Amino acid sequence: MEEKVNALYHETILEHNRAPRFFEKRPEASHVVEAYNPVCGDKFRLYLDVEAGKVVRATFHGYGCAVSKASASVLMTRIQGRTLEELRVEIAAFFGAILPEEGVDVVELDAEIATFLPVRDFPGRLKCATLAWEAMNKFTADISTNIAPNL
Repeated sequence: MEEKVNALYHETILEHNRAPRFFEKRPEASHVVEAYNPVCGDKFRLYLDVEAGKVVRATFHGYGCAVSKASASVLMTRIQGRTLEELRVEIAAFFGAILPEEGVDVVELDAEIATFLPVRDFPGRLKCATLAWEAMNKFTADISTNIAPNL
């Protein structure tokens, strides 16, 4: 069991927790998305500037366990400058890898996403890894149904 716990807290996760990327409050962002887990209290806000269907700047702020904070940090690094369609593909690939029932071949994953695979051995931690990604997924779905010309 100790080996599984050590795998869960991979150096990449610990590094993103210690020094999260794009960790900044920006209430003036064009979109502010809430990510909250009432079970454990993890809570983040994703601050997104979207122009012409593209994320031109994304940051996050809040608090949570090492896994949820690292996962939000990784998400922010991966969405900078990406189109909403690219985000949908990225998010689907992440869910496919992390959620056991989805079953993406691990060989296809890059190393950064693969560091989150050990959460599969801790079902109670799945929400930690997917919290920010679920909020972003909902945002991309919502914005797609309400696309305004200035987005």
